[in-house]
Amino acid sequence: MTTDFSLVRDSFQKLVLTDASGARFEDVRPVRAFPIQSPSQGISLVLENGQEVAWIDDLNDLNDDVRALIDTELEGREFMPEIARIVSVTSFATPCTWHVETDRGNTHFVLKGDEDIRRIGRESLLIADNHGIHFLIRNMFDIDKHSRKILDRFL
Repeated sequence: MTTDFSLVRDSFQKLVLTDASGARFEDVRPVRAFPIQSPSQGISLVLENGQEVAWIDDLNDLNDDVRALIDTELEGREFMPEIARIVSVTSFATPCTWHVETDRGNTHFVLKGDEDIRRIGRESLLIADNHGIHFLIRNMFDIDKHSRKILDRFL
């Protein structure tokens, strides 16, 4: 597993990329091309102005140290809890409060309107709460029966 660049953190904890020709780029940021459908594929390393300085086809092709740096940076920049189960909703009319179990713990949020539930592909849903936080349901067909019944009322 080799890359044509090196990646380290500087004293300010910013990512610094040095490419194969020795050019050094400070404060690079990873950006996923397809954050929901293919989160480990298509990662661009960009500067603050959006200029791409490196492209990664697949995170799994990187050595462990570089992959860990990129994963840590992405986790700090992206916050999208994945809903594992819908415990309850206060009403089937909006606005309503949803009580859910996510991969980051139990929480509740207010769904302002049906338009805040967006389909992504055939099986995924992106739900925006009243604070702009997005919750992901990766596969609405794999979710438990109780949660699916609730979803069906909103879709």
